[in-house]
Amino acid sequence: MCPTTTPKESKRSEPRERLLSTAAGIFYADGIRTVGIDRIIAEAGVTKATFYRHFPSKEDLVLAYLRKEDTAIRHHLEPLSTSLEPLDVLRAVGSGTADELCRPGFRGCAFINAATEYPDPASPVRLLVDEHRAWFHQFVVDALSRAGHYDPEGGADHFALMRDGAMIQGHLSDPTAAAAVFCDGIEGVIRVMQAGGLHGPEAHGRNVRSTTTGE
Repeated sequence: MCPTTTPKESKRSEPRERLLSTAAGIFYADGIRTVGIDRIIAEAGVTKATFYRHFPSKEDLVLAYLRKEDTAIRHHLEPLSTSLEPLDVLRAVGSGTADELCRPGFRGCAFINAATEYPDPASPVRLLVDEHRAWFHQFVVDALSRAGHYDPEGGADHFALMRDGAMIQGHLSDPTAAAAVFCDGIEGVIRVMQAGGLHGPEAHGRNVRSTTTGE
C-alpha cells in the first residue's frame, strides 16, 4: 500500500520545496559560494526562521540541491537498463547529454561545478559528488558488461572522460559541436566493440587501428 500525505504534511513541505527549487536555480546559474542565504530566502519568499527550520545550514541546502540533481539523473537513466539493449543505453546517454548541452542556460555539470567550489576531498559536498560519479561510472560499467566489452571498467573510465569533456566544452565553447563530438565518440566505441574489440586488449588495439586507418 502506498503511503499517503495529509494536506497538513503537504502544506508543511511547500516552503522547503520552494527554497530548494529557488536555490537549485541560483546555485546552477551563479555558483554556490558566491550566493548568500539572504538572497535565496528573499527570492523564495520565506522567512529566515523558515529557512533554518528546513535547512540548519547553507551546506545542508547545498547537499539537498545535489541530492535532488542526483535523484533526477538516476530516475532518468536507470529505467534505460531494462528498456533498451546495452549499446542503445550508451547511445541514449549520449543523446540525453547532447540535449542537455544545447538547452538554454546550460552552465556545465552541476557536480563538476560543485567540486570546483569545494576542493577539500573530505567535505560532505565532495563526498556526495564522488558518490554520484561512482554511481554513474558503475551504470556505464554495467551497460558495457552486458554488451560484452572485454574491459568494462576501463571502458567506463573512457566514457566518463568523454562525457566530462563534453560537459566542459559545451559550457566554454560551441555546445552543438561538443554534443556532436561526444556522440561520435560513443559511436566509435560501439564500432570497435562490434568489429570484435571485446575479446582482449590485443584485439582492441588492432580494431582501433582498423577503424581509424581502414586496415
